[in-house]
Amino acid sequence: MLSRVADSLYWMSRYLERAEHTARLIEVDLQLRLDQSPESGAGRWRRLLDALQSATPGEDAEETPQQERKIDATSLTQILTLDRTNPSSILSCVAAARENLRQVREQCSTEMWEQLNRLYLQVNSTTASEAWLLHSHIFFRAVQEGAHLFQGVTDSTMSHGEGWQYIQLGRYVERTDTLAQLIGAHFGRLSHPLDQSVESEEYLEWVGLLKSCAAFEAYCKAYTAELRPLRVAEFLLLNPEFPHSVRFSVDMVHASLSAIAQMTERKVEQPVRLAGRLQAALSFSQIEEILASGASAYVESVRRQCAQAHTAIHQVYFDYSVETALVQ
Repeated sequence: MLSRVADSLYWMSRYLERAEHTARLIEVDLQLRLDQSPESGAGRWRRLLDALQSATPGEDAEETPQQERKIDATSLTQILTLDRTNPSSILSCVAAARENLRQVREQCSTEMWEQLNRLYLQVNSTTASEAWLLHSHIFFRAVQEGAHLFQGVTDSTMSHGEGWQYIQLGRYVERTDTLAQLIGAHFGRLSHPLDQSVESEEYLEWVGLLKSCAAFEAYCKAYTAELRPLRVAEFLLLNPEFPHSVRFSVDMVHASLSAIAQMTERKVEQPVRLAGRLQAALSFSQIEEILASGASAYVESVRRQCAQAHTAIHQVYFDYSVETALVQ
């Protein structure tokens, strides 16, 4: 497979995963606002920005409380959703995913192209207005369902060869990074005794974290609805069976890299080794040790190793010289 084709499939998948993740976080945030007073949820937009690694236009490093209050839920939602100048907005991500797939149209099935194009047209035709904001949950749910449908169509209509593996790889590299960022942002701003049950208004914040990872029902089946930070961290970081846990995502990254290494003539071990090292660290970590040393520091280490794996993937499979390829 040509490197430019692999690169487009990889980034198409990353952008679509990012759009779906952003839509889910904003939808959960808007739902929580319905159950809390404006004062109780006043600082949540900052956690949302931290979780999405976003900054508001013109934002300075040092902000006063008066400056922070200038951004409300309405303007924030528009910035993260339909702002064409924000490269991380849902509209920008879906457009970038479509453009990457358009460049390698011959590599995908007709059903894949039609589904992604349908999602793009739906998002692109949406305009910010008061009426839209009142029913924005429909939009965010449509983005999530559109991304899920694309994944299902891809699995059902595309040969599970090298191209499919690059799509899997992009999805789970992005998911590993975004989940780690979300968990770090939450644990960094909310303090609660790790082994005690969460109660009162803070309970909604922890429910929000689980729902932001599409994990609330799965967590309740594993641990009941009693929320303890220790259990929440263990489930989201180390559970090997839940698709939106960090451990599961890293397992899938390693599996895809191993498959690609077998399919391609380029037998380079560095990406597989980096992913395997991170996989081993998650497999043998104990949640008590992780939280004792600081959850934020741990997830930053995960993100750093994920970034190293991404760099190795780029250098080995997307941006290599002809001389390097001939040596392999």
